[in-house]
Amino acid sequence: MMRFTMFGLLLLSIGLVDARSPSSARELRFALRADPKTFHPLRISDTASSTVRYLTAGVLLRLDRASQRMRGELAERWTVSADGRTIRFWLRPGLRFSDGSPLEAAQAAFCLRLLFDPRTHAAEREPFALGSEEAIVAARGLELEIALPRPVTGLERLFDSVPIFHPQAVQPGARPADVPTAGPFRVAAYRPGEQVLLERNPHYFARDERGRRLPHAERLVLIIQQDRSAELIRFLRGELDGIERLEPDNVDQLASKPGIVVRDLGPSLDTEQLWFNLSPRAPIASYKRNWFSQQGFRRAVSAVIDRRALARVVYRGHALPALGPISPANAFWANRHLRAADPDLAAARRWLQSAGFVFTGGELKDRDGRRVEFTILTNAGNRPREHMAAMVAQDLARLGMRVSIATLDFPSLIERLTRTLNYESCLLGLVLNDLDPNEQSNVWLSSGPAHQWNPMQTSPATQWEAEIDRLMLEQAAERSPTRRKRLFDSVQQIVVEQAPFIYLVYPHALVAYSKQLQGVAPAVLSPRLLWNAERLSIAEP
Repeated sequence: MMRFTMFGLLLLSIGLVDARSPSSARELRFALRADPKTFHPLRISDTASSTVRYLTAGVLLRLDRASQRMRGELAERWTVSADGRTIRFWLRPGLRFSDGSPLEAAQAAFCLRLLFDPRTHAAEREPFALGSEEAIVAARGLELEIALPRPVTGLERLFDSVPIFHPQAVQPGARPADVPTAGPFRVAAYRPGEQVLLERNPHYFARDERGRRLPHAERLVLIIQQDRSAELIRFLRGELDGIERLEPDNVDQLASKPGIVVRDLGPSLDTEQLWFNLSPRAPIASYKRNWFSQQGFRRAVSAVIDRRALARVVYRGHALPALGPISPANAFWANRHLRAADPDLAAARRWLQSAGFVFTGGELKDRDGRRVEFTILTNAGNRPREHMAAMVAQDLARLGMRVSIATLDFPSLIERLTRTLNYESCLLGLVLNDLDPNEQSNVWLSSGPAHQWNPMQTSPATQWEAEIDRLMLEQAAERSPTRRKRLFDSVQQIVVEQAPFIYLVYPHALVAYSKQLQGVAPAVLSPRLLWNAERLSIAEP
């Protein structure tokens, strides 16, 4: 029997309508699912801000999302020393910011020195394995040299996420529309809650194979649309040119629509996970922090969750049950010794018992008789996460835990995670943009801002976090891929055993876009459709 929801009926009534006028044929339109939290290029912790930075800030080198190889961007060539400690760049001659002012090695050196300064707290600093030491940045003309205190394997790959920006971008109170940029686009206007309007950088250096100056599009409109149902409707009406992250519920519905391309690119590198707030700075009850800090509690939660059901029900098969930190899509770096585990209620209860919890009268209580109850926080409007949180709460009820769910708009959620730390547990995803584990150093190093369960520690809070620090720094300096693999396998094993992140699923990379969109080359790595935005255009009517 076929069942329709009101939303499903609405979708059936909407066809793909070309709402585009001839005057907007060189305008691209995509959605941001939240307002950018910041336009400061070194203080980014959310996807919306990261997307705007990707499109506007320059980079010395770019990871080509299609080939997954590095190519020169602002730098036309580069060399890395044999010991992996020094990288030298030669910038392209004649580079300019969008206002026409020159961009030479001195301007790039300013950005790098600021990024490497530990007082900046830039997430992009962690992969360089600096610790408390400094990098030496030297500039002369078009030559730029960076010397690190210790080797970093795959050093050049880190520069895909290192922004090169105009000094005005980091001035207090800088208006984004007034800041010159070095990337393909510049911010022309920002209306909170409505849109970020980007215009082509008239001084962007790149040209296409036919010698035409890039970007092809004159404008890129990023419409702020938190509600994913409304985003889908806008796409169906022709008001958007693509959806970077398509909901699994909508794959079959869109696939039958004329004028639309739907792609399942297979398992992504991204993860969806649950974690508990272990920070001593968090304003939560000390006895709850004590629960969350116990390995037995976290392992019990992990043991009772039915990940196969999450992949089957929530993602309609467009996801894989998670084994650990690294998706099998990352074939080399995933720990092949990790195995998917079916829910094990008996094992979960043994873990809880070992941690001093007691199951009585259908309720789980701690050693002082307090009932175990907490709230899972996730972002409003993300239906898969809301659905997963509900299913996880049902699984945990089998252990006698009382779990409630709270949703917040994404900026408010990021505020809780990064500033106030006012939450008990969170269900969220991690977007990975490279295969190499060095790119994840800001997650695994205890000093990292993305070490989400207890960020920016001055020294490791636990012995196992200290061991992860040691392994991450050692693998970063190791030249042998085999030995690096062995070291990072150990990191993954510790993460599974300690469960600071309880991994749920690896979502597939799902995208949809209009057949009018030209130059599109969907990629598993983010951004999936906009990674080559400078080459995108709309077919002329």
